[in-house]
Amino acid sequence: MGMSVDTEQMIKDTFGRGFDSTALGLVLDEVTADRVLAHFELTPQHHQPFGIVHGGVYCAVAESVASCSGFTWLQDSGIGGTAVGVNNNTDFIKSVSNGTISVVSEPVHRGRRQQLWRVAMTDDRGRLVAASQVRLQNIDLPEGVELPSGGDA
Repeated sequence: MGMSVDTEQMIKDTFGRGFDSTALGLVLDEVTADRVLAHFELTPQHHQPFGIVHGGVYCAVAESVASCSGFTWLQDSGIGGTAVGVNNNTDFIKSVSNGTISVVSEPVHRGRRQQLWRVAMTDDRGRLVAASQVRLQNIDLPEGVELPSGGDA
C-alpha cells in the first residue's frame, strides 16, 4: 500500500509525545512499515545510581519503537487498530554513560493477531549496547481514541 508523508508525520507526532519524548528524549527519525529509526541523547536522567544507563531505559525505548513499528505496519497493511506490548526481552550488552544512542527496529513476524519485532540500540561508535525482542498484540483502537488528522491512516 505504501505510506504517505502525512501518515509518517502523524505517526511521529503521535509517538513523539508524552513519556517517549519527555522522559526518554526519544526522537523518531524515520518511520516506515518495515522499520523505525530513532535516537536519543543520554543524560544523567537516564542513569542508575552508579552513573551508567539504567536498563529500564533500554526496555522502554524498545517497547516504544516496537509499538510504533507495529502500529505503522497495521496502518500500512490496511488491518488498522494498534499494537501493544505483551512481552519485552531486552539484553544489556555494553554499559555506557553518555553520547547518542541510535535505535532501529526490524520485523521478525507480522500476523493478524501478533507481531514480533527486533530492536537494536547502538552507541555513537556503532557498538551494540542493547538488543531487544518485543512481542505485540494487535488490538482495536480503544473506544474514544482517534488518530490525529492529517494522515491517511
